[in-house]
Amino acid sequence: MVPVCAAAWPVALLAVCLPATSGWLILAGAVFGVVAAMCAVRAPRGVGRSFLMRWAGVGIVMAAVVSGIGGAVLLADGARSEAASLGGGVVHAVLTVQSSASVGADGRLWMDAQTQVLGRGDAPDARSVPVRVGVPQGEDGVDIAPGTVLELSAETAVADAGERAVLVLFALGEPSILTRGPLIARIAADVRSAFITRSATLPEPGAQLLPGLAVGDTRAVTPELDAAMKASGLSHLTAVSGSNCALVIAAGFGLVALLGGGRVLRVVVAALGLAAFVVLVTAEPSVIRAAAMAAIAMLCLLLGRPRAGLPMLAAAVAVLLVTDPWLSMSAGFALSAAATGALILLAPPLARGMRRWLPAPLALALAVPLSAQLVCGPIIALFTDQQSIIGVAANIVAAPAAPLATVLGLLACLAMPVPPLADLFAACAWLPSAWIAQTALTSAEVPGGLVTAPAGVVSALVIALLSAAFAWLLATGGTRRHRTVTWLSGVVLALACGLGTGTALLDGPAAPLTRPSDWGMAACDIGQGDALLLRSAGHVMLVDTGPDPALLQSCLDSVGIGRIDVLVLTHFDQDHAGAAPALAGRVGTVMHSPADGARAQRTLDVLRDGGARLVAAVAGQRGPLGTAQWRVLWPRRDERVFPPGNDLSVVIDIGGGGVPRTLLLGDLSAASQRMLLRLAHPSGYDVVKVAHHGSADQEPALYAGLGARIAVISAGLGNDYGHPRAPTLEVLADNRLLIARTDLQGQILISGEGDDLRIWSEHGATPEQLRAPAEPGR
Repeated sequence: MVPVCAAAWPVALLAVCLPATSGWLILAGAVFGVVAAMCAVRAPRGVGRSFLMRWAGVGIVMAAVVSGIGGAVLLADGARSEAASLGGGVVHAVLTVQSSASVGADGRLWMDAQTQVLGRGDAPDARSVPVRVGVPQGEDGVDIAPGTVLELSAETAVADAGERAVLVLFALGEPSILTRGPLIARIAADVRSAFITRSATLPEPGAQLLPGLAVGDTRAVTPELDAAMKASGLSHLTAVSGSNCALVIAAGFGLVALLGGGRVLRVVVAALGLAAFVVLVTAEPSVIRAAAMAAIAMLCLLLGRPRAGLPMLAAAVAVLLVTDPWLSMSAGFALSAAATGALILLAPPLARGMRRWLPAPLALALAVPLSAQLVCGPIIALFTDQQSIIGVAANIVAAPAAPLATVLGLLACLAMPVPPLADLFAACAWLPSAWIAQTALTSAEVPGGLVTAPAGVVSALVIALLSAAFAWLLATGGTRRHRTVTWLSGVVLALACGLGTGTALLDGPAAPLTRPSDWGMAACDIGQGDALLLRSAGHVMLVDTGPDPALLQSCLDSVGIGRIDVLVLTHFDQDHAGAAPALAGRVGTVMHSPADGARAQRTLDVLRDGGARLVAAVAGQRGPLGTAQWRVLWPRRDERVFPPGNDLSVVIDIGGGGVPRTLLLGDLSAASQRMLLRLAHPSGYDVVKVAHHGSADQEPALYAGLGARIAVISAGLGNDYGHPRAPTLEVLADNRLLIARTDLQGQILISGEGDDLRIWSEHGATPEQLRAPAEPGR
């Protein structure tokens, strides 16, 4: 079944990315199946007959899978094409939510859904297609759980090729909730909500993690703790994954075993426990897939047939890909399959290796998360440019606490009808949760613990080599057998440690020594977002923070900045203010645009509680930064033309005292740029921070009149918006501005003023590359 699974995955990728190939895949599968059947029928008698028959059987199954994948895509293509024709307009929809809601960078609640009714006008058609829907956050905080049926009007956009969703729906106003789903789903939602409320009364940061560890709800996790969990490689603990499901199965199996039940009863109870767990944490597709994978792995182990695990896993993956070919595009599905395979194949030898130094139960408890970490690392490197070097060590320290927190948290949920007992279980679960949270916070502060490397095949191969070397040494214990492999593994890890130590020094304590010391402006490389530093006479202003506290902190460390005198939040979108709460206690004054919702107010409250003075920014304000001078050009007091958000971004003018005269335009659109041009007549600048990451919505006359020499564009490499756009780059080139881009050059430092401007960048890029528009999703 392994060759069948290996063939099914690329075939599914081809079919969903290029639906026109689905008919050809059906034909190819049929032809291949006929050839394999003829080989089996005409196989000559003799020694090789059994071998030929076996592989002919594999070929027939493989042909069936290929044809099945092509057929599934072909059957769905008609409805998907009709739905895609609705893109770009306003539709009316009735849909069933299929995933938990998560807060997006735009502040909306985003979730997957399946439409029941979809169309334009007053009489939409009954149409069932998958969509991705974003709805405004309601002030009442209603929990939109899987199974909820919503009715809404929405603007639409066609999803990218290969995505499960056909359309992306942007709800116009709050949706109407027609029903919260079946009775069992409503009961589970109420229990989950009660547990989350009870957890919130416990001390932080353990209280933030507890709902995630027990029921997979991570909404209470602050950006600072979330960044620490990611940096330490522990974020998987707060997602409902195969390990959670495996733990539930093991608990049910073990409980019946303690009571003397037979093997059949153990399996039945474990399966029922898993089903109840899936209902409690919301039966969304990702949870069901994780439960299926864990059930396969754990049942094989518990039934004493671990060798059956791999073919069962391969068969399950193949069947799931035939049923739903779009799973091939899911990183979560790939990680679930890889983690399950690691549990079957890698965890036992790792446990045997660690039994040389540890008791057998502890060795097995550590081997399960460690094997998953080692196998999933290369897959993660395909999608993200950050790798946690400290992740293995952090998992070894934190992993033993995760089962305790999960089991005790689930017991607290079961005990909800008896509040004192539920409180006792929740309090007991808080202790291991707090241990994990503190491990994450401590690990995230280790210099060099988080390494940035370009996402892609090369990084994945490097991580795979390191993981294989580590697993080999841990499983074999450095025995004399296969001494060459052991020696090579040691050399690989030694080189990695040396390079890692050097990188940690250059990115950590020694980072400021590798950069110009006289910089006046720094554009941080924080992905798709803004974070710009201005410095004069030892005083520092930070304009926006970007979305990721870890990336922001890395930038601050690299230029030796510890405290921020003035923090300017141009507006409260996630890509501009998402990391702001992580600066609490380190900011003197916060200048901000109008708060446009509960999330913005929470951000300001956190900063104020940390000792910051809050000031609403309005045009005309001015003041010193060291020996430099700043002033606010926009927005006007009581501005009524534009709503809060991009068009009311705070626009700052600053210069002198070692700071090049700079204009920072936030995310202004062309309309608000024209208003700024009429009211403030900005001119005579050295540097301009291009508005809205270089989007196409710009006013050319504004840039023509600035007289600037350098245009800084803060954008993320491969961002989905295609920033910076070609028309904007053409405007900058027509005005002879030197273009500096964080997506291509990384961190950018600018020194001097007037005719003495000097620019330094972390990475090199040719002028042709800097003038080329970005490629979305690159």
